[in-house]
Amino acid sequence: MIRVHDKVFIPFISKTEIQKRVHELAEMINAEYAGKKPLILGVLNGSFIFAADLFRELTIDAEISFIKLASYKGTSSTGNVVTAIGLEEDLHGRHIIIVEDIIDTGKTMSAFLPEIHHRHPESVKIAVFLTKPEALQYDVKADFTAFRIEDKFVVGYGLDYDGLGRNLPDLYILKDQ
Repeated sequence: MIRVHDKVFIPFISKTEIQKRVHELAEMINAEYAGKKPLILGVLNGSFIFAADLFRELTIDAEISFIKLASYKGTSSTGNVVTAIGLEEDLHGRHIIIVEDIIDTGKTMSAFLPEIHHRHPESVKIAVFLTKPEALQYDVKADFTAFRIEDKFVVGYGLDYDGLGRNLPDLYILKDQ
C-alpha cells in the first residue's frame, strides 16, 4: 500500500506488465506506420511517461511533440477542458498519433479532436494507456489501448492525484472504492 495525500492506494498493474504492453503497442504502431513517419503528439502532463516509453520502443522514423490539455482536479473531471500549451507543428498531410494517459468520459479528446482535424492531417489515431469503458460519455475510440479498466481512480505511471504519484513505476488503484 502507498499513501498519496489523504488517500490509500493498493498495487494494480505492475511495471513489468506495463512494459510488456507498451512494447506490444509499439509493435502494432511500427507495423501500421512503416514508411510513414508519424508525429507522436503526447498530451501533458499525464502521458509523458507513457509517450516516452512508447516512443523509445518505436523502430520506425517518427517525431514527437507535446500539448497540454487539462480537465481533472482532485479525483474527478471538472468537465472543462483547458488548453494550457498549444500545438505549434504544421499537421497538414501528416499522420498523427495522439498519445493520452487515460480516456474515461472522453470529454478531453472530444473537445481536442476537432482542433486537430481542422489542421488537415492525413490521418489521426489515438494511443492510450488506460480506458474506462464504463465512464465513456463521448464518442471517442482509441486505436491503440494498453489497458481497459473499471471506472476506478488510479495513480502511477504518469497519472496523479493532485500532482503526486506520477513518478510511481507501477499503477495503483484507490483502496475501498
